[in-house]
This record gives sequence, structure tokens and C-alpha cells, in this order.
Amino acid sequence: MPTPATIVLKNGKDHSLRRRHPWVFSGAIARLAGEAEEGDAVRVQASDGELLGVGHFSGGGSIAVRMLDFGSAAQLPDAGFWEQKLGEAYRLRQRLGLAGANGGGRESVQTNVFRLVHAEGDGLPGLIIDVYGDVAVVQAHSVGMYRARPAIAAALQAVFGAGLRAIYDKSAETVPAAAAPGAVNGYLFGASTGQEHLVSENGHQFAIDWEAGQKTGFFIDQRDNRALLARYAPGRRVLNTFCYTGGFSVYALAAGAELVHSVDSSKKAIQLTERNAALTAHAARHAAYPDDVLGFLKNHPEEYDLLVLDPPAFAKHMGARHAALMGYKRLNAAGLQHLAPGGLLFTFSCSQVVSPELFEGAVLAAAIEAGRPARILHRLTQPADHPVSLFHPEGAYLKGLVLAVE
Repeated sequence: MPTPATIVLKNGKDHSLRRRHPWVFSGAIARLAGEAEEGDAVRVQASDGELLGVGHFSGGGSIAVRMLDFGSAAQLPDAGFWEQKLGEAYRLRQRLGLAGANGGGRESVQTNVFRLVHAEGDGLPGLIIDVYGDVAVVQAHSVGMYRARPAIAAALQAVFGAGLRAIYDKSAETVPAAAAPGAVNGYLFGASTGQEHLVSENGHQFAIDWEAGQKTGFFIDQRDNRALLARYAPGRRVLNTFCYTGGFSVYALAAGAELVHSVDSSKKAIQLTERNAALTAHAARHAAYPDDVLGFLKNHPEEYDLLVLDPPAFAKHMGARHAALMGYKRLNAAGLQHLAPGGLLFTFSCSQVVSPELFEGAVLAAAIEAGRPARILHRLTQPADHPVSLFHPEGAYLKGLVLAVE
């Protein structure tokens, strides 16, 4: 193995790494000793030569190194490193009651879909792994993780054993294109069965398409919030916007909602939602609309007792944050106009650069504009299998409110 390059930090720029923050910004670097290509594992040193850790190098962005290990004893990642890290992540999901003793989901099959690796939250920046029954879906968001896929796949097989039938790589949409030209999705282990993929979440069945669907195939991060909605859904008229696979819709139908309407601009999403509604045996109380959400709200005067606003991220970077806040205000004002007196609004933001305080301010401005008095019943976030490192608060991205609206 060639000698790894060393990143030497400027004097005084080592404080964040000593606090185990996993990002080294390009402005903190004094020099690069040796040669490093995008995705290489490199050593990171303080200005006095002390080894601070190792990480994946990224030469083209503001984040120059994503740290994999800290301290003077840090070693470059090898097969043992990946098996240890994935094993730690798996054991945490076991303690959370999500992963069963033999791999995959709970023995009772109440839930067999969960996030195994949540990037920085599990000490693996740039890596997402979601588990759907006996299939793991890997998504690399950095070149270093993309190049490590064979080692990651081998470690997954070691950790799960016979509980893992296949590993699907869904990185083509997320790895930086310039550094990984020609990247395609495909199976790293196993193969497609050619059959519909069904999983269970809190006893509800869902058809999942990890090969052609958005993200890794399902929005796992709303599991706890879907369960909360089910408590309020019985007897209510429910509108689920940006529904994707209809997660909130399925929970509402199964809980006894009077009717459920689902809206998404994607016809593929609407097809998945209709399929998942059919799996509940309550499809007669469900209707789905392939439409722009704001357009639907403008053209449909119907009032609802419970309304879900769960849009995709409105801002991917700080420069887009102001426009995102205006977008949240506009969307929530439109949604509030469709709530019957005494209705409930479940409203969310998954834009990491929009803080909970800023999001709440945008919803407040929407309520003022709509002239609707409202009270906060719940402040919502991501579930435990999407952990946030105490040293990396940026990992907290999902925020939501449940409002009682007069």
C-alpha cells in the first residue's frame, strides 16, 4: 500500500477536530504533504505534527476531508475497520428494536425497514445504508465512500450473514459526477428477484422500489411521525401532500380516517401510493391526484380535518435559505386555508440549512397571513435510526410541527 498523503492544518485550526467534528474545511489547510486524489484516505495533522485522525480527501469542495477516525492511534480504513463500524451501527439498531437477531428486521416482522448507517451520525460521513427486509441499499455521497463500496459490501455480508439476500448500490445520483463519470446503479451482491418488494413498518405493508424510486426507495425518517398521525386520524378527512409512496396516507387509512386524499406531482409516486393504499384493504376511502401541490390547493376548495405538508428540501445550501423560508411560508399559508376549524396541520422541513427556529418563524408568518390562530401540539424530528452525532449538530435535518388550528 502506498504511503498516504498528509494534510497539515494551519496553526490554531485544529480545535474542531479535537472536538471530533468530522469536517476539515479547505481554508484550515496549510499544506498537503504527498499526493492525494479525490477519495483517497489521508492522515490529518496539527501544525505541530500531532496526528489528529484519518479521513477521505475531497480536493474540489469546501469540505476537504471527511473524518473516519480520530486521535493519534487512528488507522487507515481496512476490512476490519468497515466490519467494526457496520457492526456497531447494526448493534445500535438491535438495541432500538429495529434489527432482529438473525439480520433484517424484528422477529415479529412488525418493522423490517430501517436505516443502518446515517453518515456522520454513525461515524461514516458520506455513507447512507437503508435495510429493506433482507436487502441493503447503499448510497455514497462522497467519492471516498463510492470507491469503498466493495469493502462496504463485504463488511455488510459479514455483519448480516444469512440475513442478507442482496446489496443494491444507489449511488449514481449522489456521488459527485465529475469524480465518478459513468457511475451506474446496480447490485453489489445478489440480484433482483423480479418480483414486487414488500416491507413492513409498524405492521403496515409497503411496496418499495429501491431501483427506480426516489432516495433509497422509502422515506424511513418519517416512521415515528406517521405513527403519531395515526393517533389523530380516526374519523378525520385527511390530505397528504408530497405523498411519495403514501406513508402518511396508509397510516391514516388503517387508523380509520373518514377519507384520505394524496397529492404528488410524480405519476410514479401516485402509482406507488395507490398500490400501498390497496395493501391496506381500505382503498375505497382513498383518492390520489397527480398534481402540483400548490395548484391542487388553489383549485380544490375542499376543507380537511388533518393536513400533511411534507415537501422535499427547499434549500440545499445557505445561499438558497431565504428563498426556502419564503417557500415554506407560501406553502403553509395555502395549506392553512384548507383546514376546517379545529383541524390539525402536520408540517415539515427537511432542509438542513433551515433551523427549527427559522422554520417555526416561517410557519408563524404563514398563520398570520392566513389569519388562523394556531397552537403547537408537538415539535417533531427524525427517528433514532437517523442519529445525530453530538459533535456534528448539522446532522439534525428533519424538523416538524403539529398545529391545532382554530
